[in-house]
Amino acid sequence: MKTHCNQKTFPFQTENSRDIVAHFNGGNISSDSGGLLLKQTEQVTGIIAQFADCFTDHRDHDLSEFTVKELIAQRIYALALGYEDLNDHDELRNDPLLAVLVGKDDPTGKNRLRQRDKGKPLAGKSTLNRLELTPARANKRSRYKKITVNHHAVDAFFTNVFLQSHDKPPSIIALDLDATDDPVHGHQLGRFFHGYYGNYCYLPLYIFCGEHLLCARLRPSDIDASAGSVKELERIVSQIRSRWPDVRIIIRADSGFCREPIMLWCEQNGVDYVLGLAKNDRLKKEIAAEIGQAKKIYEETGQPARVFKDFAYQTLESWSRSRRVVGKAEYLQKGQNPRFVVTSLSADEFDAKTLYEEQYCARGDMENRIKEQQLCLFADRTSAATMRANQLRLWFSSVAYTLMNALRRLGLKGTKLAKARCDTIRLKLLKIGAQIKVTVRKVWVSLSESYPYQQLFKQVYENLRRLCPIPLRC
Repeated sequence: MKTHCNQKTFPFQTENSRDIVAHFNGGNISSDSGGLLLKQTEQVTGIIAQFADCFTDHRDHDLSEFTVKELIAQRIYALALGYEDLNDHDELRNDPLLAVLVGKDDPTGKNRLRQRDKGKPLAGKSTLNRLELTPARANKRSRYKKITVNHHAVDAFFTNVFLQSHDKPPSIIALDLDATDDPVHGHQLGRFFHGYYGNYCYLPLYIFCGEHLLCARLRPSDIDASAGSVKELERIVSQIRSRWPDVRIIIRADSGFCREPIMLWCEQNGVDYVLGLAKNDRLKKEIAAEIGQAKKIYEETGQPARVFKDFAYQTLESWSRSRRVVGKAEYLQKGQNPRFVVTSLSADEFDAKTLYEEQYCARGDMENRIKEQQLCLFADRTSAATMRANQLRLWFSSVAYTLMNALRRLGLKGTKLAKARCDTIRLKLLKIGAQIKVTVRKVWVSLSESYPYQQLFKQVYENLRRLCPIPLRC
C-alpha cells in the first residue's frame, strides 16, 4: 500500500547561507486584490447587475444562500481574473476577497447554514453549474435547476451597455461582423466538421462596434458564415435607432457575408455596407490593366504596389442589381494579389483607395477583439453537452469581456495600458497579493508593498472614483 504524501513545507535550493522554506500558512491572503478595480467599474456601469436582471429565479428564497446576482458575479469576476473552469470554484469559494467583490455580507463564510460550508463564503462548482444546466421551461416545481435565462433580454443587454457608454449620440458608427471557429473535442450537441478550419467546431457569430461587443451568437458549423446575420442586424439596428434615430450606420464584413439578403436588407433600411467580395475570373479581368500597372511599378521600385479601380458589377445570378465594386490591384514579391469590396457608399464620399484602406481594412481590428475574448476570457470553453449551456458559457465570457473593456475604457484612460489586451491588464493590474482582514465594520485589504505598478493603480482608482465618488452610491 502506497504511503499518502501530505507535504506541508516546500524547501528550495539557495546559493547563500539562508534556507528557503515555503508554507501555505499566510492566512487570508488573496492574489487577485486588483479585482477591487473591477468592483468599482461595476459600481460605475452596473454591467453585472443588468446581466443578472436577464435571469428569473424560481427557487425558494428562504432556502437559498446565494442570490442570482451573487452567483453570476462570482462566475464573471472569476473569468476576468483568469479562472476559466467551474472546477476552479471549489477552491475560489474560500477566497474572502472574491466574496467581497461578489458583495457577500459575510466574506469569511462563518455564518453559513451548514457546518460543512462554514468558512466557505462562496458557491461551489455544483451550485454554479446549475445556472448552465437549467432547462428552458424550468419553474418553481422543478426539482434542482430553477434559474432560467431570457435569451431576448441578454441580446438587448449587450446593445444597451453599448448605448450607455456614450454621453451623446455619435454621428456615424460601423458594425463589424465576423464568424470564427470554436473547436470542440467531445460529442457536444451541434458539433460538425468544418472543411475550412479543418476540425470539429462551433461557428459563433460576433458583431462589434469598435471595442464594444454587441452580439455573441453560438451556432453549429454546418451553416454558411452569414447565417442569421440579417436577424441579428434587424434587432441591433432597431435598438440603436430607437435611442439614436439620426445615427448613420455602416456594416463591414469579409466576403463570407457578401450575400444578397444582407445587402438588400441594408439598402431597404438605410444602412450602408462595405463587404469583401470573393474574386473570380470576371472580376480579375476587370482589373487586368491595373494589375499590369502595379507590376510595372513594382519592377521599377522593388516595393509593393497598389492600383485601385472603381467599377459597377453584377453577378450573373445571385445579385438583384448592379452595385459599386472597388478592386485593389496589388503586386508583391510573391506576385499579384487582387482584392475586391462591394459597397453602397458613393464614390463622391469615398474614393476607391480611401474606401478600401480606411473603411474596409479597419474591420480587421475586430479579429483582435475576438482573439482577446477567446484567448484571454475563455470564450472557447464550450465543453458542456448542450448548445444551450454552451451559449450561456459564451455569454458569461462576453460579459467578462464587456466588464474588462469598461475598465480599460474608463479606468485606464490616459495611462500606458489604455490600449492593452485583457491578459496584460489582468497581469499588471489585477494580480496583486494582499492580506485580507475582516472586522465588524470594515474589510481591510493590505496590498503588497512591493507591487511594481502602484502609480498605475492609483491613477486607475482616481479615474473610476471621479465617475462614482466614494462612499456615495451611484
